[in-house]
Amino acid sequence: MTAKISYDEVEVGTELPGQSFPVTRETLVRYAGASGDFNPIHWNEKFAKQVGLPDVIAHGMFTMASAIRVVTDWVGDPAAVAEYGVRFTKPVVVPNDDKGALIEVSAKVGAKLDDEARTVRVDLTAVSNDQKVLGRSRAVVRLA
Repeated sequence: MTAKISYDEVEVGTELPGQSFPVTRETLVRYAGASGDFNPIHWNEKFAKQVGLPDVIAHGMFTMASAIRVVTDWVGDPAAVAEYGVRFTKPVVVPNDDKGALIEVSAKVGAKLDDEARTVRVDLTAVSNDQKVLGRSRAVVRLA
């Protein structure tokens, strides 16, 4: 696979299509099984509250992985992501109801970095329950 987006056609400020990612308790159990992270703060409400959390919270790496999907879907090739980093600012609280939580992600091209390497910096914003859950979320992406 190669990137489907052309470096020459992208401008600073270009907005990527935003996405929303639902998260339920079932999602967390499945992620725990896939990742091997069975920390009870991600599935046991009683334990999460005993350690001072408002409720069960999503895995940070799950939140991070959900957010980068906006970039990989836009560019058309996950291998085009050369760098990716975030700061975890707030947890994604996942109530035990029929709705769960929602991670809403938006992104835009923050800078054109290197004409020769055809790289751009994409700045992402991830919000859940009206709170920013990832800070300084940035990806360096190689374009076509």
